[in-house]
Amino acid sequence: MDKQTLKAQKRKIFGRKVKRLRADGILPANIYGKKVKSEAIKVSLSDFVKTFEKAGETGLVELVLNGDSKKASKKTVLIHNVQVDPVTDTPIHADFLQVNLKEKVTAAVPIEVIGESPAEKAGKGTVIQQIDEVEIEALPGDLPEKFIVDISSLAEVDQSVVIKDLSFDAKKIEVKEDLEQIVVKVEPVRKEEEEVVAPAEEVEGVETEAEAETEEKPPSGEGKEEKVAAGEKEKAEPQEDGKKTSKE
Repeated sequence: MDKQTLKAQKRKIFGRKVKRLRADGILPANIYGKKVKSEAIKVSLSDFVKTFEKAGETGLVELVLNGDSKKASKKTVLIHNVQVDPVTDTPIHADFLQVNLKEKVTAAVPIEVIGESPAEKAGKGTVIQQIDEVEIEALPGDLPEKFIVDISSLAEVDQSVVIKDLSFDAKKIEVKEDLEQIVVKVEPVRKEEEEVVAPAEEVEGVETEAEAETEEKPPSGEGKEEKVAAGEKEKAEPQEDGKKTSKE
């Protein structure tokens, strides 16, 4: 990958005041590194976006500090820790890791999946990507832009690609993760089980709640007629023996 170039200026605005820089299309940033004194800088947001799209976090960038003055200096850096606005995804801050081309650095290399799985095409399963980057250690000039995984060889369910299957020069690159870790795998298609609702069993001799309520509530007016008939019967019955009437 060709080294990208980005101009930068020293920054004297900090804290909440950096909002003014962002409003003017300027991205606040910092330079840091091993045996390097941290330095606050600012870069053009539009230039940074173009550079980041090409270099990512593993491509070398030549940062030209105070490029418009006689005291301009060049620093070889990697773009790290890009913070973005959660709503617009626009970068709002970035760090530049100054590197020594003769000293190894640790970086997370992204994974790109290409091709089409025969197993997925035939409807046997679905290819699931389980990790999207791999942490490695290498000299800055040996950092790969990305790892490419071709899934066109995955023809059966449970077939997978692990980290050790990735293409890289083991003499230059040291993988800092488990080589047996799965990158992509063909998972079986999950069929939704239909829920079968069994009909309610009817038990002989046991009344349902609805039936019981129906029997407890007589038809409209029937209960009143029974009470009236009972009252008239009581009036018609003679009084008990031993009790005198008013005439006696």
